Amino acid sequence: MKQTNLLQIAEARKGNLTEEVRAVAAQEGVSPEAIMRSLADGTVVIPRNRRSSTRPCGIGKGLRTKVNANIGTSMDVSDLALELSKLDAALGAGADTVMDLSTGGDLTGIRRGIRKACSIPLGTVPIYQAAIDRAKSGGIKAMTADDMFRAIKAHGEDGVDFITVHCGVTLSSLERLKKEGRVLDVVSRGGAFLVTWMIVNERENPLYSDFGRLVEIAARYDMALSLGDGMRPGCIADANDRAQFQELITLGELQTHAVREGVQVMIEGPGHVPIDRIEENVKLEKEICHGAPFYVLGPLVTDVAPGYDHITSAIGGAIAARAGADFLCYVTATEHLGLPGPEDVREGVITTRIAAHAADIAKGFASASRWDLDMSRKRKERDWEGMLKLALDPRKAQKMRASATPRVSDVCTMCGDYCSIKMVEEYFKKSQIPNPKSQSRGLRRSTVLDRRSQANPPPASFPSATLRTSGAGRSKTRPSAASKYRA
Repeated sequence: MKQTNLLQIAEARKGNLTEEVRAVAAQEGVSPEAIMRSLADGTVVIPRNRRSSTRPCGIGKGLRTKVNANIGTSMDVSDLALELSKLDAALGAGADTVMDLSTGGDLTGIRRGIRKACSIPLGTVPIYQAAIDRAKSGGIKAMTADDMFRAIKAHGEDGVDFITVHCGVTLSSLERLKKEGRVLDVVSRGGAFLVTWMIVNERENPLYSDFGRLVEIAARYDMALSLGDGMRPGCIADANDRAQFQELITLGELQTHAVREGVQVMIEGPGHVPIDRIEENVKLEKEICHGAPFYVLGPLVTDVAPGYDHITSAIGGAIAARAGADFLCYVTATEHLGLPGPEDVREGVITTRIAAHAADIAKGFASASRWDLDMSRKRKERDWEGMLKLALDPRKAQKMRASATPRVSDVCTMCGDYCSIKMVEEYFKKSQIPNPKSQSRGLRRSTVLDRRSQANPPPASFPSATLRTSGAGRSKTRPSAASKYRA
């Protein structure tokens, strides 16, 4: 692993161009100076532990929407080989980052195994280890603040690039949640560990009350903080309540402190949110948290689709990213049902990448639109090899194409000889378009009617009755929306 003394925000503020900034600028097609400015003001993060050789990845303002894949063991299923298969699936499907959310087995050994095999930024949730290790001897109640910070330091030592820390779960936010009432109280696992500890010990969350200690550890490793949403809504009925937004206000205050100290920060967001409330969530986060990168789980837009929550979350993710969210955490089809396997991971990444790409088109990224335009041109040419290469998921597209071989090789089995693109193309090539003036008696009759209407105009109280004329201006063609992307 590399070992340097660089703190990326500090170097950006000095105007020093680091290898991370150079790499991200090249990936995104933007100037290194723009990346440095955004790093310095906290609107972009490049999660990369000083002890890590991770490929740099930029997340935030003016950059493409990124996708995270969660993997990790449970108490029922704990197998490092399986987790490495999931990691391979995530990498193969194009995830930008991975998080290890393990809660079963040898947590340290699993984390180190994943770190060794992972070439992209790796995130973890240290409170899991602190709580689970202590649960083996005395229970979560016996966990101490030192246990929490010791786990955070251990993850930094192992080269973890970013960590989720639920610093906004406070006694006051708990009181507000209890007063308002929820259908589902706390669905964040890290948040639940802390809530349990806070209630039984009648003490404030150490990650909030001793936030300065957390910042010092993060700065030691240049490990980015992902400020977790322990109060996120777990169903759409709980979306946008007071506890959720109180936590967000607290996270905005903590973000200011951390960035001032040179520590990179992302803000995590919901959760389960109905479609009409997603945009306001994003805008509030950007306003309250000073433009910090927004990392959203989904959001899931309905609660009634277990088995299809990779789709419900992709719908919400596309809307959130279009509104300004920077980082989408995938959800798999097994959400709410069980631990995902490698194929679930792969499908989750692909589905979320579709959402991110759709949002990037809407955000105006020329590279995203160009990809779609290139695919459209290949379709017009019926260049199947080119289409399959351009597919976001070439493997699935190739499998489907191979499973349904048409009689004629340049079409598909949906339309066959009646392929609309092919039919129109053939007639465009063979025939001259007839002159519309010589073909349409209806147009000449329309002109007669227009003259009559001019001689006998309708009453002023019926303006909609005015007939449209067939003047020369109506034959003008509008330029293609895609023409600006043509060379």
